[in-house]
Amino acid sequence: MRTHTCGELRAEHIGREVTLCGWVDTYRDHSGVLFVDLRDRYGRTQVVFAPEGGEENLKVAKSLRSEYVISATGKVAARPEGTVNAKLATGEIELRVDRLEVLNRCLTPPFHPTAQDLPGEDLRLKHRYIDLRRPRMQRAMMLRHRMIKIMRDYLDELAFIDVETPILGRSTPEGARDYLVPSRVQQSAFYALPQSPQLYKQILMIAGYDRYVQIARCFRDEDLRADRQPEFTQLDLEMAFVDADDVIGVIDGLMARLAKEILGLELSLPLKRMTYDEAMERFGHDAPDLRFGMELTDLTDLAQQSDFRVFRGVAESGGRIRGINAKGAAGKYSRKGIDELTNYIQEDFGAQGLAWFKVDEAGKLASPIAKNFEAGLLEKIAQRMDAESGDLLLFVADKFEVTCKALYGLRKRLGAELKLYDPKQMHFSWVVEFPMFAHDEEEGGWTAMHHPFTAPRRQDRERLTSDPEACRAQAYDLVVNGSEAGGGTVRIHDQQLQRQVFGLLGIDEATAKDRFGFLLDALQYGAPPHGGIALGIDRLVMLFGGLESIREVIAFPKTQRGTDLMTGAPGQVDAKQLRELGIKAAR
Repeated sequence: MRTHTCGELRAEHIGREVTLCGWVDTYRDHSGVLFVDLRDRYGRTQVVFAPEGGEENLKVAKSLRSEYVISATGKVAARPEGTVNAKLATGEIELRVDRLEVLNRCLTPPFHPTAQDLPGEDLRLKHRYIDLRRPRMQRAMMLRHRMIKIMRDYLDELAFIDVETPILGRSTPEGARDYLVPSRVQQSAFYALPQSPQLYKQILMIAGYDRYVQIARCFRDEDLRADRQPEFTQLDLEMAFVDADDVIGVIDGLMARLAKEILGLELSLPLKRMTYDEAMERFGHDAPDLRFGMELTDLTDLAQQSDFRVFRGVAESGGRIRGINAKGAAGKYSRKGIDELTNYIQEDFGAQGLAWFKVDEAGKLASPIAKNFEAGLLEKIAQRMDAESGDLLLFVADKFEVTCKALYGLRKRLGAELKLYDPKQMHFSWVVEFPMFAHDEEEGGWTAMHHPFTAPRRQDRERLTSDPEACRAQAYDLVVNGSEAGGGTVRIHDQQLQRQVFGLLGIDEATAKDRFGFLLDALQYGAPPHGGIALGIDRLVMLFGGLESIREVIAFPKTQRGTDLMTGAPGQVDAKQLRELGIKAAR
């Protein structure tokens, strides 16, 4: 129906007869001549309806409104002198229309796709078909397409093969709640939608497919936020006969390829790595934002020498006193501003409070609590904090875990408020050697830090019996701009070791056989050493696109309540369907 797109015509097309199809973006009536910006996903072209194009065409053109779908045929002409639009790729030309067809009309839209001011997200999600017409949304969708193509091409070059794994599978809990699907044929039995293809890709390694990849749809029934959805997409891969360095090396190369082709950046490889323990000490989090400094500093040994009872009490009870230096920020935060920071870490992270010093012009530490510290001790604190005139020193005294959470949150907030980094900057790194286990606060015992199939470091295997807390895993997370962009592990390929780990996690023999029997059986039939990783495609596209929410890179996302506002899902189903499934809905 069209000879060209709305972003294609240039000066070299002048004089040609062409047909364009698209949506009416804007229209202007200048002394009986109608100017319409016609839009499609490729761009915009100015089309002109004048009396010489036919009175009937002009009459129909004057009935056009925003978002009407039209076909316009005519000759490409140079724009008159002084009217060239240098901001538009098609800005040198216009289409002089002699044949117009209205393909479809449009009700007055609830918002205009190219308006500067947009309504709230709920309204845009309800009318997603209009929201997706926005150039920003279309750029995000095209970025997603291009990144996935680069991923596929890169991994194809490395001999990975794409294998699809089932959507309807067995419930094998991996940390979050499963979405369950009732079986009509086997009533009272349920499929589960996959949280990941984890077990299937391990089976593929045992089957000899030594390099597997899949753009995998995954489902988790968990509370949502800006960067989390109930259904999401992963770049999922697995490799046999590898160690952690091999998997990390493949992803290093992929990030370099993406950075170069998408952003024009040359990454220095290998990407930087730090251990989990180092990340927690220096930044208070296992996905630190390394675009700026403001590292955490421990002052427990100095703080307990003071007369400040809060510090001494925490130190004597085994807690930690840690702080950050907001360079040059003393004049930017008043007492009221510091009170707001205090409320923030108390309400969001459960910290008891926030101690602070401002560094005056003489380099001295000033604060209401300064009287509790001898002058020599204040000098030592200033030296350790690398304090200079104009700095703001902030401290949290609490359990180690609380100081991590509170100072991480504080560092993240201050980094943004003080504009300590360029939002367009990209930083890639790895955090490695995570703990194998975490304490289960509710049930007692242990939970898997990543998942139950993660292999311990070789030197830590004996600690599984003697000191599980000290065990470190062959686990690795990719961190981009302070966000976990992907995570993976080397897997357990020995049945006895897998049974031992299950036992530590409180999974008894009967439960292990019921849930994971097929994996335990398969491990006895020549399972090779293997490992892999899953990268969150939604999050990676969001980061590469400089966007704030993964809902901006998903065509049809859910709200934070898991609702599709456009279709109304989830919704009620017919009573007949429930009877066929042998299910009675609770009211």
